[in-house]
Amino acid sequence: MNYFEHFNIGDQWELGSWQVSAQEAIAFAKEYDPQPIHTDPVMAAKTPFGAIIVSGWFTTLKTGRRFIDHIMKDTAGLSSPGIEGVEWLRPVMLNEDISGFAKVLDVKESKSKPDRGKVWFEMYAENKKGQKVMSTRGLFFIARQPK
Repeated sequence: MNYFEHFNIGDQWELGSWQVSAQEAIAFAKEYDPQPIHTDPVMAAKTPFGAIIVSGWFTTLKTGRRFIDHIMKDTAGLSSPGIEGVEWLRPVMLNEDISGFAKVLDVKESKSKPDRGKVWFEMYAENKKGQKVMSTRGLFFIARQPK
């Protein structure tokens, strides 16, 4: 189990890679982000992208799930008050190779609750060229190691 004391500014993780098929991207978009750029191949072909682009929400959730699987499921996380926005920096195309990453931005002891600390993470995804396609930052309250 990872506790507050195990996290340091600059810690980084690779969260694995994935591709999104047309079927998967369109099904997600129809349910959660039904914009034609994500669901209609004919309309999307007429845009500057030339094809359907993957919903930014989909990329964010794929990255977030990997963050949970690689870091938080083995961490004494207590809660999170939220994230500081989501940036979709480049379009993600169907079947494009995308990789997830996370890093610790800051670590502080809690002044009001000595049983925990605060860890700020950045979660982000990159394309095969190493260009960020999505980024978000969040604060997590993590329990201190039992004595």
